[in-house]
Amino acid sequence: MADARAIEGSQFEVILNSDDIVFFDPVELGNKKQFLEFLDFSKEQGLSGIIGSIIKLGQQPIGFIVFPYAGPTEIHRQRKLFESVTAQIAIIVSNILSHQKIEKQLQEIQAYKQQLEEEKIYLTEEIETIHNYTEIIGGSTALKDTFKLVSQVSGSDSTVLILGETGTGKELIARAIHNNSPRKNKIMVKVNCAALPANLIESELFGHEKGSFTGATERRLGKFELANNGTLFLDEIGEMPIDLQGKLLRALQEREIERVGGKETIKIDVRIIAATNRDLEKEIAEGRFRNDLYYRLNIFPISLPPLRERKQDIEQLALHFIKQFNKNCGKNINSISSRAVQELMDYEWPGNIRELEHLIERSVLLTNGPVLKQVLLPPAEEQLVLKAKIEDFTLKTIDENEKDYILKVLKHCKGRIAGNGGAAHILGVPPTTLNSKIKRLGIKREHTM
Repeated sequence: MADARAIEGSQFEVILNSDDIVFFDPVELGNKKQFLEFLDFSKEQGLSGIIGSIIKLGQQPIGFIVFPYAGPTEIHRQRKLFESVTAQIAIIVSNILSHQKIEKQLQEIQAYKQQLEEEKIYLTEEIETIHNYTEIIGGSTALKDTFKLVSQVSGSDSTVLILGETGTGKELIARAIHNNSPRKNKIMVKVNCAALPANLIESELFGHEKGSFTGATERRLGKFELANNGTLFLDEIGEMPIDLQGKLLRALQEREIERVGGKETIKIDVRIIAATNRDLEKEIAEGRFRNDLYYRLNIFPISLPPLRERKQDIEQLALHFIKQFNKNCGKNINSISSRAVQELMDYEWPGNIRELEHLIERSVLLTNGPVLKQVLLPPAEEQLVLKAKIEDFTLKTIDENEKDYILKVLKHCKGRIAGNGGAAHILGVPPTTLNSKIKRLGIKREHTM
């Protein structure tokens, strides 16, 4: 088969447009480069000219044949034999074309099968690690504001950047966006950028070809290909090595990738949702994050409130986790005491919802009876340290810092100074010394309640 551009306007086109044998005069073909080899052969063999004939399979043209001949008389005499030969050639050419088509289809089937296998493996891993709850719990104003943002962006294909402390539920929000989007019937693939070694993140995202590096014993699809037509959730994006951030930016801008060790450019159609607990603007200022990638990701930011800013949700969350762990631990707890709820409300929750979940699980295991009466929170001293880490640092005098610290301890102890668990015991000073400091620093009793 010849290139269509080479056929157009040539003697080959004359052959294809004729239902009969076409005879060419060698003199007329003398300046046609396509026929030079035929003409030289004809002269060497003492042949008269060149003929061409279309090859058809049924009524469908599939090619043509050109060869030298001794004379038209011989061709007409052997016409039936000639037509029989061209018919056999048509069958052979058709079989070759069919074989090529089948080979291509088999390759496509194999690629699709590999993608399905990758999806099966990924989904199996996700089912093993997925949270046991499928909805976001709470009705606080802060959470309702988050829901409004989710509903506004879900119906689009815009990139979303979810910001929030560890344990605030960034993956749940990502799934809520995906499950309410036009891509909800496709897969959402998660990549935890902090959990992968730096040298494997590129292969994980873009895939690799067999033999592209030590240990690459077979070709593997990356998460971008796996998430094609769906959503790719890049968790802990702030942990991605800066040298790989440029490749990610190119994939987002060009909507195409190359596997590690490959030369083929692969088009992708993926919606990106990224999440981080880092301050990316600070990371940019310190040279650890690309500003152009940040602008590409920060199209629609959603900041999740920490649990200490949505304390009215704590009791509902606690009851939800109690119900969940009842089933897992074989318990029958149906309520939580008012005292335990108050202790949960007073705690600052540096680990947010994830910390609440783990503490409830431990408390459920240790509870006998239908009421959870106590949640095993960290000791008072540890709580004060954690609270100090959460609060913003400001420049103060030594007396101001001492006053603030004593006030925090007194509030934690509900104003009690002496005795086990009192403020003096926590601070490690005699009650008389603490009373002197309270008087000197101007701390009033109403400040401690």
